Order: sequence, then structure tokens, then C-alpha cells
Amino acid sequence: MAERLSDVTARIRTVHQLSAVITAMRGIAAARSREARAHLDGIRAYADTIAAGIGHALAFLPVDERGTALPSGPGLRLVIALCAEQGFAGAFSEHVLEAAVAARGPDAGGGLFIVGDRGLLVAEERGLAWDWSAAMVGHPDQAARLASEIADALFARLERVPVAQVCLLHAVPGGGEAMEVATKQLVPFDFHRFPLARRAVPPLITLAPDVLLARLVAEYVFAEITEAVMLSFAAENEARMRAMIAAHTNVENTLNTLVARSRQLRQEEITNEIVELAGGAAAHGG
Repeated sequence: MAERLSDVTARIRTVHQLSAVITAMRGIAAARSREARAHLDGIRAYADTIAAGIGHALAFLPVDERGTALPSGPGLRLVIALCAEQGFAGAFSEHVLEAAVAARGPDAGGGLFIVGDRGLLVAEERGLAWDWSAAMVGHPDQAARLASEIADALFARLERVPVAQVCLLHAVPGGGEAMEVATKQLVPFDFHRFPLARRAVPPLITLAPDVLLARLVAEYVFAEITEAVMLSFAAENEARMRAMIAAHTNVENTLNTLVARSRQLRQEEITNEIVELAGGAAAHGG
């Protein structure tokens, strides 16, 4: 069937509409990434405040009692993977899950937590089993609630089955085309990060030092998870921006091809009309 100018014109209108959608998606992704980054300073300031409290709490404990805030057991490793919630983000979830599989090692007994519906789809395609899952945030304001869900699931798991190590994996924004996946070690909890507070007059506390320390550790883990969720959300939207830029380039190339084809077909129609008019005039003259 010969290609008609009306068909090509209709395709051009469709491609123009698709280009508008892609541009809008890129703009939304850019705005979400900027908003997520804007929340990071507040989260880190909160973590620093909790860290200072841990330094004070440690000073109340004997040296041999420091480092028992989170239960741990031999051999098993639990991995928490923060993946994408929505599509059009390239291989974002694939990269995170590849890093999660490598971090978990050959022994999968420790378990795998997956955050993000797209990550669940990729895990199903690869035949990966997971122990717990949750949806990734769709807006930065939801990060604290999701971090609380992850922390609750983690602590419940540690109470049932202590593991030797818990790793939190998330993408980092600003990495360019080669996406960087960072790892946070949550268990065993590293108390060496927190210098002991040195004060002439120790602070007044109303809880037993070990109880206070355990609660501060839980709060600090929550802050670390919140930061990871926010970084992952920003990185996901950066990946979506890159995917939309590539899609826009492909759309522009398709549009240029269609416009060139429409001009060719229009020229052919004009030529055919001229030929028909010339032929009719010759027949009439004859």
C-alpha cells in the first residue's frame, strides 16, 4: 500500500504530542530531584544531633559494654535494596539489585528487603526471592514515613533472626551516566564513628545509659535510612531525566524523518497534479 500524505501528517501530530509528554516528564523529574536534594541538609543536621547524643551516652558506659545496641548473629547477611518505584528510569533498579546480589554473597539466608515496585518486577524476572518489600516514595515528604517502615521491619527481623551484617544499598545522585550504588552498613553498628563527649559536668539523664544508647542508635539508624531514601529518590529522578533526554533525541530524529517524508509526498502530489492538469489541457486542445 502506497504511503499517503495524510497518514504521515497524522503521525507527525502524534510525535509532537509524545514530545510534549516527554518534556513534561523531564521537567517533573528535575523538580523532584532538586526538592529531594534540598531536604538533605535537614536530615544530616538531625543525624549529627543524634550522633552527639550517642557520644554522650557512650561516656556513661564501661568500655566493655559499648557496641551491644543491635543484636547480631554469625554468618547471615541481610541486604536492603532501594530501587525505583516508577518506570522510564533506564536500568536503575537492575544496577541496584546487581549490587545487592553481590553484597549478599552466595548465602542468601540473611534475606533481602526490596523497596520500589520496579525493583520487585526486576527481582521476579531474575528469580530473586525477597523477605519484605515496600513501595518507594513518590514525593520527598514521604521519605520519613518510608524510613520508619523500613526501620520497623529491620528491627523486627533482628529480634527474630539476628544476622551478622545488614547492608543498605542505594543509588547516589550526581553520578552521571555511570550510576553509583553506595552501601551503608547498619549492623554491626560502628560506635567508633562517635567520639566520646568530654564535659566537666555530665548531662542529666533519666534513662539507664544502656537503654538510652539503644534508643539513640535506633534513631540514628532511622536517620541513615531517611537520608538513603532521599538520595535514592533524587538519583531515580536523575536517571529518569537522562532517559527522557535520550527519548527526546530519538523523537526529534523521528520527527525530522517524518517531516522530510511529508515534504517528499507533498511534492509528489503536486507533481502528479501538474501532470494531470497538463494531460487534461493537451487532450482538450487536441
